[in-house]
Amino acid sequence: MAMDEGATAPPRPDPDDVIFVEPPNCVRCGSRFRVYPTVYDRWVSLSLAELPAKDVPPHFRWRLVNVASPYAPVVIDVFAVRVRGIEPLLGEPVIPTHQMLCAGERAKQQSAEKSPDSDSNG
Repeated sequence: MAMDEGATAPPRPDPDDVIFVEPPNCVRCGSRFRVYPTVYDRWVSLSLAELPAKDVPPHFRWRLVNVASPYAPVVIDVFAVRVRGIEPLLGEPVIPTHQMLCAGERAKQQSAEKSPDSDSNG
């Protein structure tokens, strides 16, 4: 399930560590992204910005859910939840996975698609 949804990122550093952690940079494209836990104990790399649902394919749509304390309005943690079931309205904001926006990932996919054709023509 995690592989199908793109939740393959490594976990965040120890939450008890008080060192400020900047968003990591992608090794393929150099852009920044954020890593969030999912509800099924995996981690997903999400974009820093929200986009309208019409611009994000359904497979890449995620939302963040705040988990608050039952006795105080303090947010304890944030989880990433994949948007499914009820389709969002076209203008509703969703957070795309970094995999969708990564220029390095797209280049890798395009070269993988072109490599069999170039071998058969040569």
